[in-house]
Amino acid sequence: MTKMNAVGWFDIYVDDMDRAVAFYETVLGTKLEAMGDPTGEAQMMSFPTEMNAYGAGGALNKSPHAGPGMGGTVIYFLAQDCAEEESRVAGAGGAVIQPKFSIGEYGFVTLCKDTEGNLFGISSMS
Repeated sequence: MTKMNAVGWFDIYVDDMDRAVAFYETVLGTKLEAMGDPTGEAQMMSFPTEMNAYGAGGALNKSPHAGPGMGGTVIYFLAQDCAEEESRVAGAGGAVIQPKFSIGEYGFVTLCKDTEGNLFGISSMS
């Protein structure tokens, strides 16, 4: 198995996308770009991301599955196949919030809740 970093992506959940984009573009001095959502459920604006560079990419996300505020940021742990980790969530005391689903060319994601009530994601290319 190839070694990989634990975190590969982040989402910052927002209520008002225009307001949030203006905030982050102002604070970080960067330009966010529209990002398609293959599920059609979320509106996303991506931070500049180079997938081969050090660190994780991420986006602002307006979604019906989570909201902003304390605990509103989701990190995604990288996996070979997120269905494997998803199958262990309930047995470990957590809950699967949204089973494995396609995010198009970016692979697959599972959204889960840990034993502390935190939302987290598991991301894989298969």
